[in-house]
Amino acid sequence: MFRSEGSRKSVERVRIVGGTVMAASRRPSFHRRVAGWFQSLPRYNSPMQSSTDHSAGSDPVSATTPDRSRLAWQAEGARFNAFGKALRRRHGGRIQRVSIDAGFTCPNVDGAVTTGGCNFCDNRSFSPSRRIRLQRVADQLTEQIGRVQKRYSDVRGYIAYFQPATNTYAPIDQLREIFDLALNSDDRIVGLAVGTRPDCVPDSVLDLLQELAVDHDVSLEFGMQTVHDESLVWMNRAHTHADMINAIDRARDRGFECCSHIILGVPREDHAMMMESAVEIGRLGFDAIKLHNLYSVRGTPLGEEVLAGKVEMMRREDYVRTVVDFLELVPPEVIVERVSGDAPPNYLIEPKWCADKQNIRREIEAEFERRDSRQGDRYVPPEVKPSDRPRPADATPESIRNRIDTRGRLPVLKMQ
Repeated sequence: MFRSEGSRKSVERVRIVGGTVMAASRRPSFHRRVAGWFQSLPRYNSPMQSSTDHSAGSDPVSATTPDRSRLAWQAEGARFNAFGKALRRRHGGRIQRVSIDAGFTCPNVDGAVTTGGCNFCDNRSFSPSRRIRLQRVADQLTEQIGRVQKRYSDVRGYIAYFQPATNTYAPIDQLREIFDLALNSDDRIVGLAVGTRPDCVPDSVLDLLQELAVDHDVSLEFGMQTVHDESLVWMNRAHTHADMINAIDRARDRGFECCSHIILGVPREDHAMMMESAVEIGRLGFDAIKLHNLYSVRGTPLGEEVLAGKVEMMRREDYVRTVVDFLELVPPEVIVERVSGDAPPNYLIEPKWCADKQNIRREIEAEFERRDSRQGDRYVPPEVKPSDRPRPADATPESIRNRIDTRGRLPVLKMQ
């Protein structure tokens, strides 16, 4: 299905050219805010290149780059910029995400762009909030915060995570109402995470999130999945990578985090193709990534193909090596929010190994140790910095825009 060790030459020649300076935003970029969190930390000499040196034509980050200051995770001896520790540094203690199901649907489900949904998707398999009776948002937060408190005694705050389906796919006034409700339902809510698609963020949505980010941590999570349009067609995503480029070029530098979800192990994507997705993280200037192994669950088109023997899932050892290859190409300041995905046993078909998440992470760290490498060691800054890319016109499809900017209220959303 793919090669675990492929040529890296195709990755190294992926570059961008052109671009003009973007208009200034109301708040510093998320990257600059991250840098600010570390200013009070002691500075260390390091062979690693500073994350602030993104000048055109600069050398890849490598062990031969002298006299650079380490990022905090590097100074701590870590191999990649892990999400949990990044949150601890930012907030001074443990921060937990709590998943919310507000009742959203998707434009590739309801017919706005197509029907059938993603071929791998059963929201119940990866969204805990969708496996319980749909409740009001405030009630979900209260219940899930109570569960977390029973499990952890040292939680300092919570992030309200609108996880299943497309969580910007509703009238803009209703989005404002539901996000405000989540942020103000408990004094311990420190931020908001919103999962969505690249074609569902018209400028009105980005303006709203920028406004909310003035006083809260806000993360906008894009289901990029891959840079390859043929793979997006296979998934039945009904958007292209051009939609992703348009969305991130409009979302970047608005004061909230932009996170990309990537799926590794898509059929017919070889190693070099997956590494092209890695290069795109730095080229487009994402602040964070979530890596997922492709897995199959019952009741989905992909699940049926796996059960019929038509599609094979990635082997465990190949996945571990591919994740390390991927992260070596990602800028060192990018936060790694996830390194694998899984599903509950009653949903999961294959691969069975993905349920062993803790050991998968240990194996990824061990592979870094074996290579004596870190995230960003093979990162090559693009010729045009992401902040210098032009901000394009809003290319949101009209069929989606009409459901966000012109439609009334959605009674399905669990507001109060």
